[in-house]
Amino acid sequence: MGKGMALRTGFKAAFEQGYQYAITIDSDGQHMASDLPVFIDKIEKEPGTLIVGARNMEQSSVPGKSSFGHKFSNFWFWFETGVKLPDTQSGYRLYPLEPLYKMKWFTRKYEFEIENIVRASWKGVKVDSVPVQVYYGKERVTHFRPFKDFSRVSVLNTILVVIAILFIKPFKVIRSLNRNSIADFFKKYVFNRDESDLRKTLSVMFGVFMGIVPIWGFQLIVGITLAHLMRLNKVLFVTAAHISIPPMIPILIFLSYKAGGMVLPNGKDVLIFNRDITLENVKADLFQYTVGSMLLAVAAAVLFGLITYLLLKVFPAKQKLNTEISS
Repeated sequence: MGKGMALRTGFKAAFEQGYQYAITIDSDGQHMASDLPVFIDKIEKEPGTLIVGARNMEQSSVPGKSSFGHKFSNFWFWFETGVKLPDTQSGYRLYPLEPLYKMKWFTRKYEFEIENIVRASWKGVKVDSVPVQVYYGKERVTHFRPFKDFSRVSVLNTILVVIAILFIKPFKVIRSLNRNSIADFFKKYVFNRDESDLRKTLSVMFGVFMGIVPIWGFQLIVGITLAHLMRLNKVLFVTAAHISIPPMIPILIFLSYKAGGMVLPNGKDVLIFNRDITLENVKADLFQYTVGSMLLAVAAAVLFGLITYLLLKVFPAKQKLNTEISS
């Protein structure tokens, strides 16, 4: 069954019997039942919180490999959620059952403890910690299989990182925007008189270009570095580079492939998947997409550059005219 499946089964049964919370404790003897009141006090002050018992992993009795895994897991949890926890691997936890009951889980073994705190945080559940004692004695027995389970956790973290970068973080930014914040953004970065209109336009153009060029996963890293060297507006660059947000990716790939087909002598209009696919076909399709994406990146950069430059010229002119009329 696995630890994850056991927890999932227990949570489901507890919620269906009317319980609001469940406390889990590892069976290897490292946790102290005397720490239970700490969880109770915390949940009374902050109802609905998922609470993790944070162990002191720096004490001498803790094995070095456990301390390393602890830091490794903490870093990736922070990267995926933006939440800093001192101990993301502790099995001593208090779970709010209702939000977990409504979610569909994918893991069944040790890695479930990572999946549930990351995805709970994504769903808006507050994840916090309380300090707990830890005991690592010689008689401690664990069923954790270092290679297999660490590999599972690593694969899971890779998937969660990709989801966080492509979906969670962009949509979080979009949801945080409102009319006032958008207006403030334009005043601060677009209509800022400290920078020339040309520099702002070039920043947008370069952002759009880097957002489309086929170096997926490295666009922002490379782009921000180059934007810094070229003294461009990095905020406008990053904003424009988000032309490749997830909903736009299929459209950009389609347009890139079509653009490549228009200029290459043996280009195809439509990408067709069939049983006759060969390595040569894959290479040809990839080359067509690459050529097309470069053309699309240039064309889109020029188009957005023209629009940006015109907007920068028109709106300040209107503002100046309104000021003169009012005076």
